[in-house]
Amino acid sequence: MNRILDVTTSLLATVARLGFGEHVGEAGPRPVKTLTLYEYEGCPYCRKVREALTVLDLDVMIYPCPKGGPRYRKEVGERGGKEQFPYLVDPNTGEEMYESDDMTDYLFRQYGTGSRSWMLSLPILTDLSSFAASAFRLAGGTRYRAAKRPEKPLGLYSYEGSPFCRIVRERLSELELPYLLHNVGIHSPRRQEFIDRSGRMMVPYLVDPNTGEEMFESADICAYLDENYLLL
Repeated sequence: MNRILDVTTSLLATVARLGFGEHVGEAGPRPVKTLTLYEYEGCPYCRKVREALTVLDLDVMIYPCPKGGPRYRKEVGERGGKEQFPYLVDPNTGEEMYESDDMTDYLFRQYGTGSRSWMLSLPILTDLSSFAASAFRLAGGTRYRAAKRPEKPLGLYSYEGSPFCRIVRERLSELELPYLLHNVGIHSPRRQEFIDRSGRMMVPYLVDPNTGEEMFESADICAYLDENYLLL
């Protein structure tokens, strides 16, 4: 996709959700163990859960499950009985669940102040705007592209509402590359820790422990992922 069109449509996806998933809200108790989410970037229901994770300032281990993906879709079917997404696993409580609304309710109860944000609570508008965001991206992040499996999961510093982060998450999803998602939304108390590591507050920021590479810039990251993991 042309770079200007790519960024523009990603920005429109952010606008469709009124910029939700950019700012950290009031957080509650912090999990001891990292949560796990099976999802794919083009899924409007998965988006709602990722938004909640940004608002609650939670890291999460992402296992992308694009359509046609050979690995993690099957794993979800074995764990939960059906290949339906998103699928959340919380090793802190033993909870595993389908259904995005159940997940957002659970996350705000467990790791927030009890009630979920109004942007996730409007029955029709929430889903329609999330579907609109996916439509602007023309199914980006939805279908598998044959790729090598990394020995170690990658790391991504990101937040849901960023149009540039979305472009990278789509590529990670299409290549079915597992990654630890570090949410550093606006007002996140963990931003200073990120700045100390990277030298500046700018996302997306990719960390690849398989090669030792760390980098900014969505276009550079996508080119790197294609060069190192895409099977032509």
